[in-house]
Amino acid sequence: MILQKDPNEFRDKLLHRIVDSTPPAITVDARRLLCPMPVIRVQQAVEHLPTGVTVTALCTDPGALHDIPAWARIHGHTVLETRSAGREYTIVLQTGLST
Repeated sequence: MILQKDPNEFRDKLLHRIVDSTPPAITVDARRLLCPMPVIRVQQAVEHLPTGVTVTALCTDPGALHDIPAWARIHGHTVLETRSAGREYTIVLQTGLST
């Protein structure tokens, strides 16, 4: 009796590993909220997340472009991107070791 390996076994294991290694991401919708609520919403969302999670904050308060990155740096998170499109602002950060 000759045992043959499934030709897709290696591919399936590799794909499973790639999917498992994709860092998780969440979005915090803080649109139509005024200071300090966008920062508070992000803080609540990030509070129990592990290191390496990408968090995207959607805001309409222009102050959030400064407030959320300042909060993130103080608490050990990394700001990956800030952008604005009209009256909507997006701040993308990656969780770090909170202090």
